[in-house]
Amino acid sequence: MHATFAYNPQIKVILDSSFLFIPTQFHIHIFEELAKLLNRRYEPLLLSSTYNELRTIAERGSERLRRQAKLALRLAQKCHLLEVEKGAEESHDDVIVRVALTMPVCVATNDRTLRKRLRRNNVPVIYMRQKSHLAIDGAI
Repeated sequence: MHATFAYNPQIKVILDSSFLFIPTQFHIHIFEELAKLLNRRYEPLLLSSTYNELRTIAERGSERLRRQAKLALRLAQKCHLLEVEKGAEESHDDVIVRVALTMPVCVATNDRTLRKRLRRNNVPVIYMRQKSHLAIDGAI
């Protein structure tokens, strides 16, 4: 008798800044929850434009936002940094959508507007549900 195993490739997950704020706002361990939700190996990706956005918030935001951004930057060290160009007219969300459409990824975000844009383009989205756990919208 032969056992058959489904090929289970590693999933690439782009994390946006709102997703990296979840641990400080809702005390959810995002990397553990991602592993449980996906039930397979995954590679967390951080776009260089998101990293730069977090650095700016950590330097210039309100005191509360600076604290959250500094923790988000520490969490970001667990991610693979993906260098991307951000056009002068592009928002951070525009960059995430553009990159998500060029490679097989899902995006982890808590930004409702970004979630809708991604789903309209058939990009799977991971988000926080009921302030207690992560959920996925779309097929991986």
